[in-house]
Amino acid sequence: MWNKRYSEKNYIYGTTPNEYFKEKLQGIKSGKILLTAEGEGRNAVFASVKKWDVFAFDISSEGKKKAEQLAARYNVKINYDVKNIEDTTYPDNTFDCIAMIYSHFDSNKRQEYFNKITKFLKKNGVIIFEAFSKKQLKYQKEYNSGGPGQESLLYSVNEIKNYFKGLNFKELSEQEVLLSEGEYHKGKASVIRFFAIK
Repeated sequence: MWNKRYSEKNYIYGTTPNEYFKEKLQGIKSGKILLTAEGEGRNAVFASVKKWDVFAFDISSEGKKKAEQLAARYNVKINYDVKNIEDTTYPDNTFDCIAMIYSHFDSNKRQEYFNKITKFLKKNGVIIFEAFSKKQLKYQKEYNSGGPGQESLLYSVNEIKNYFKGLNFKELSEQEVLLSEGEYHKGKASVIRFFAIK
């Protein structure tokens, strides 16, 4: 599915970074960052332009191809692996920041995945997270603003609190936002955002 979607000529989620990611990243001293399910690379390339040492992964080889083309356009380098999360390994305490922007993992596997990802984060490192909330199913019907169609792939604030129990949340909220991220994230939407420190 994702290779087919990312093989479209246009960048389906646009080439500019997610607004929340951009806002939060600009307030942090640059270091080493990991981006999960990074797709076509818009956030990875932005981080690299801002002098971060960028690592990213996604299951789509077409996503990687477009991410590398975007990086070349900005004359920056990103380290991008085509892998699923099960096959992704880094030493513990590697990253200063981990960004999960629309990483919609299935609810059966999430706790395992988030535990694994959090181990990659250094002490005092930060996580930047944005994803669709469970209310997005209603917004899809009304505004066609994107996101998975199954509730098991969406999030609630309480679930996030449980998945990331060990973190110090600086921000955590469900918000109605107006998305403008390419053709597939467009219009009124319900998202969960958080910014937390390990």
